[in-house]
Amino acid sequence: MRKLPAHDFLDKLGIPYDIKTFSAETEKGAANVAEALGFRERQMIKTLIFETGEGEQLLVMVGADQHIKSGKLKKAAGSRNIKMASPDTVLEVTGYRIGSIPPFCWQPEGFRTIIEASLLEEEVLGVGAGEWGNEILMTPKRLVEAAKALPFDIVQPSE
Repeated sequence: MRKLPAHDFLDKLGIPYDIKTFSAETEKGAANVAEALGFRERQMIKTLIFETGEGEQLLVMVGADQHIKSGKLKKAAGSRNIKMASPDTVLEVTGYRIGSIPPFCWQPEGFRTIIEASLLEEEVLGVGAGEWGNEILMTPKRLVEAAKALPFDIVQPSE
């Protein structure tokens, strides 16, 4: 198993984590990663890049089975105008292609990261390591620390 920049970042900070791998042939999507690794969808995190009307990009983390509620995200971001970043913008901003963006190790100082507050109740969460087929598992507390994430209620209520 080769070390990726996300692993080096966590090692440097002394933040414990586990590495899990799955077939690179697995269809893209956090829900498919959850199935491949034997976790609930809520535990595998979608890392999404949004752009505000003020030109700021921010990273938003939600569970694979969660859907962002626009009004709640606008309030958390402090912007009335917010949209998903294009794949080209995501690559330009993060250095990663959509599908396995780590929620840490690439952000410039001051880059904002938001995590859905209900995820903090999970025992373990999985995030992309920057390469499809490679997942990082850690506690929510450690994920918040590594990503400098701010918890907000940003999803639609469960059915």
